[in-house]
Amino acid sequence: MTQTIGNPLSWLAQSLGLTSAHVSKSVTHLGSDEASAAPIVNYLEFSDLRAALKAGVEDFAACRSDAMFLILCYPLIGIGLVILSLQVNLLPLIFPMILGFALVGPAASVGLYEMSARRAAGFPPRWSDAFNVLRSPALLSILTLGFYLAVLFTAWLLVANGIYSRTLGPEAPSSVSSFLLAIIQQSEGWKMMFWGGLAGTVFAVTALAISLVSFPLLLERNVGLPVAVATSISVVRKNPQVTLTWGAIVAVAIFLGSLPAFAGLVLVIPVLGHASWHLYRQAVC
Repeated sequence: MTQTIGNPLSWLAQSLGLTSAHVSKSVTHLGSDEASAAPIVNYLEFSDLRAALKAGVEDFAACRSDAMFLILCYPLIGIGLVILSLQVNLLPLIFPMILGFALVGPAASVGLYEMSARRAAGFPPRWSDAFNVLRSPALLSILTLGFYLAVLFTAWLLVANGIYSRTLGPEAPSSVSSFLLAIIQQSEGWKMMFWGGLAGTVFAVTALAISLVSFPLLLERNVGLPVAVATSISVVRKNPQVTLTWGAIVAVAIFLGSLPAFAGLVLVIPVLGHASWHLYRQAVC
């Protein structure tokens, strides 16, 4: 059957209307801790990363999640680019903001997890399945964890701005070319890159640890937010090399996808989102 893309606003309104019936369940789910649903953490191999990426590409092709991401996120990206182009003092934060996508990416990919889960269950893929998360009993837990990631993202920007102020700053660069030349030619620029890279790594590992499998686990099982986060941390602790490699893959992919005016994120984010679901299925049973 040929798939069509309906009015996204009508889909959203319908989903929000149904969501109100699940508010009480979400409140209960937030602190749920059922021993019978205790997750078991598996050992991962590098081959699992390749398998997850392959499955992510297949889900991307089947679910047409590029259309969903284009509709929902491109206006926001466009507004952000306009603001950045008008505010010279935000120039030193462009690179931290690009890498910040990796911090909040798991929260933005919740709908993609839902699409992959329904496809794995044998349902015909539809991009509108992403809105099923609005009717999930785990909605409040998901929103809470997403808020924590947003706070982490804000803290990262504040730290990055502080590093710039103590090295090349505090004055804003006069132009893009002067800013790039200062980074390359001045010792303070190299200091900024070193300390910025070190701080960014700390924030990225923290976000990876608390969110690697938390969101898909909340969607699939009746576990509370503390159990989901603890399980995600356990996955990273049990598989440090594989999970850190996955984090590096995500960061590099998002950076490369951001270079052509963020256009590549239309492909990168959906593929990584779908792949993250399949990696979760390998990591937790």
